[in-house]
Amino acid sequence: MKIDQFNFAGKKAIVRVDFNVPLDENGNVTDDTRIRGALPTLKKILADGGSVIMMSHMGKPKGKVNPKLSLSQIVKNVSEHLGVEVKFAPDCANADKEVEALKPGEALLLENLRFYPEEEGKPVGIDKEDPKYDEAKKEMKARQQEFAKKLASYADCYVMDAFGTAHRKHASTAVIDEYFDKDSKMLGYLMEKEVTAVDNVLGNIKRPFTAIMGGSKVSTKIGIIENLLGKVDNLILCGGMTYTFAKAQGGKIGKSICEDDKLDVALDVIKKAKENGVNLVLGTDCIAADDFSNDANTQVCPANDIPDGWEGLDAGPETRKAFADAIKGAKTILWNGPAGVFEFDNFIGGSKAIADAIAEATANGAFSLIGGGDSVACINKFGMADKVSYISTGGGALLEAIEGKVLPGVAAINE
Repeated sequence: MKIDQFNFAGKKAIVRVDFNVPLDENGNVTDDTRIRGALPTLKKILADGGSVIMMSHMGKPKGKVNPKLSLSQIVKNVSEHLGVEVKFAPDCANADKEVEALKPGEALLLENLRFYPEEEGKPVGIDKEDPKYDEAKKEMKARQQEFAKKLASYADCYVMDAFGTAHRKHASTAVIDEYFDKDSKMLGYLMEKEVTAVDNVLGNIKRPFTAIMGGSKVSTKIGIIENLLGKVDNLILCGGMTYTFAKAQGGKIGKSICEDDKLDVALDVIKKAKENGVNLVLGTDCIAADDFSNDANTQVCPANDIPDGWEGLDAGPETRKAFADAIKGAKTILWNGPAGVFEFDNFIGGSKAIADAIAEATANGAFSLIGGGDSVACINKFGMADKVSYISTGGGALLEAIEGKVLPGVAAINE
């Protein structure tokens, strides 16, 4: 069922949102992007004359009540954005009274789902090596089923609108749907946009297709890189990964970050790129520093010839130019991971060069998808969020989708 085709009049809708927002020491929301992202779905339900029950996690309380991770702290913020006074249920598994009192046009926020271990469905307080682990896992799965059934009992219909958790098989994302027929469960507007954005990049490719993969470790990105090698025309690998590739090819990298146990993997990526006719763009020069600090002394040097005691912290001028050339002519662009230690203002040049090139390509008609916390933070830091096609709210979920994995939270709705 499509949310646009559904009439929520007189119905109670339980919506999985992602309100895992950052708070300051006083419990004030410091970035409300995720709350704003859920508004179109929530307002559609209320405008139709339905009532909305919002459920979300916050942080990692590991199945225990933690007042610092209570969603009660964001009620005021959600109320202001939604334009109605949001009621609060202090126990998500015992909210019958609050749900019963809910009238059409009203909204209720449930307490943090992860205060219950049943949400994640993982046995607590027992190691995987323990002989009783399988039995504990089976018991927890049964409890997870009951927890999902309880959440489902609050509503007439279910809306999944939390892309950031769509890769998790949790009670509220991929078990609760079993208690609603196919005409009473649907993706929210944010989820629809996310799924469409990923499909535009991977399933509806306009060429040339350039993907930029950054970050410190090859190991965390290898599945994505291998999947992209069969799809892209240009693959830019940057950030800390640069030095693993440089060392794998016999380079000297000083004290730069490197995964010594992934040198063979790096060489295999180079080989596969050649076999697939992919233009693999690696850093040729870098901004090296004598300390991991914004105020460190710096020098430009070859990425494969860094002096002892120095480490590469950003892409150099020649590398930035090569990156820009591979991006500017593209019609489909995916960016995940910075080109340097962008948290330090003196080492943002490589990431800024990527962002500028993406903005220029987007202005010339390319579809650009930015995903992953650090890339999104870069775009926001540069004030360029309106210069790209789409910014994904999902970190791990986006990466798993790019890797070609089926997301449980999406599959559950489509079953």
